[in-house]
Amino acid sequence: MPQHVRPSPPLAAPAPGPAASGPPGSGPPPLPRRIVFLARRDLGNPAAGGSELLVDRIAEGLAAHGHDVTLVCGGPPPEPGGAPARGYRVVSAGGDAGHFLRVPRQVARRVGGCDLLVEVVNGMPYLAPLWHRGPTLCLVNHVHTDLWRLRCRGPAARLGRRLEHWALAGAHRRGLMVAVSGSTASALHGLGVEPDRIRLVYNGVAEPGPLAPKAPEPLFLAMGRLVEYKRIDLLLRLWERVRPVTGGRLVIVGDGPERARLAATAGPGVTFTGRVSEERKHELLSSAWLLLHPSLVEGWGLVVMEAAARRTPTVGFDIPGLRDSVEDGGTGLLARGESAFAAHWCTLALSAGRRDALGRAAERRAARFRWSHTVQSFRAVAAEAVLDPVTGR
Repeated sequence: MPQHVRPSPPLAAPAPGPAASGPPGSGPPPLPRRIVFLARRDLGNPAAGGSELLVDRIAEGLAAHGHDVTLVCGGPPPEPGGAPARGYRVVSAGGDAGHFLRVPRQVARRVGGCDLLVEVVNGMPYLAPLWHRGPTLCLVNHVHTDLWRLRCRGPAARLGRRLEHWALAGAHRRGLMVAVSGSTASALHGLGVEPDRIRLVYNGVAEPGPLAPKAPEPLFLAMGRLVEYKRIDLLLRLWERVRPVTGGRLVIVGDGPERARLAATAGPGVTFTGRVSEERKHELLSSAWLLLHPSLVEGWGLVVMEAAARRTPTVGFDIPGLRDSVEDGGTGLLARGESAFAAHWCTLALSAGRRDALGRAAERRAARFRWSHTVQSFRAVAAEAVLDPVTGR
């Protein structure tokens, strides 16, 4: 992490300054009162993932503290009764791709003014500072960089990469940025963002409640959206090397455009569940022996901490994001190559004592990360983002 990057307030500390308040709903309206988020999807979108969950938890928490929160996003509008009630408003600006062009008009026409506009950059930017008059805050899960070549081809990939980099280092050059991990902060600094403009706000995890017992037979779990950069195809290839040593089952939770292709290449002992309920998710994360995370890049790896809270260690690659959410050798193991990944997988599968020690350490660490801390930290940054740099208010 670059020097001088300012972390959010300590996890257990109250948010300072004008963002501080008493219990939700008490005292004067917090600053900034009206907050608008711009994001590609909302949590009800079938393609929603960790970024959408993060925005949802922050928005819900802000609303509970008295902020007036609106999320403007792409995709279909929420169907009546099709999503749980939320403490914030969701506005659809159009289709998944076209809404990027419609957002400025939708914000002006359907939302009106706001005290703070939060742009969530997940690859394609909204360039909010170029068209919005007022304070903006940029929230970045991870810089896509090499992912553009997986998403697009040739000139389109180069254009997307340059546009993202210019937006982060150029369009947002005067405002604050929220990074979800030290790895993301370092990537932003590498693009030219000054460290003193970056604030760290970590993902949280919900209190898991009573844990289900570990499965009696080897149960290995992978969980996330089934897209190329998650590299489930690599996991399936390694499973053919690991299965004769460990036995057991490999369960892959999630959906996405790669599911049919991956399922067609899966060998014995592999189950694809698709999306599951929160209750089933809790049961699987609790009973799994290991969480396997073969992703190419992450901002944080939210599911890692969800597994950790349930005493399940992670085996992943030594990549940005997982270096932050996994303490290598403490709460899981990180590999620097495919053979090392398979070796870690086998080693922990065959060593119940080591697995249990890592799992208990992971559980202790996860207890430090709660969504209430995430919201508290974000409120402090939001208050800082609307302060006048001259008057300090």
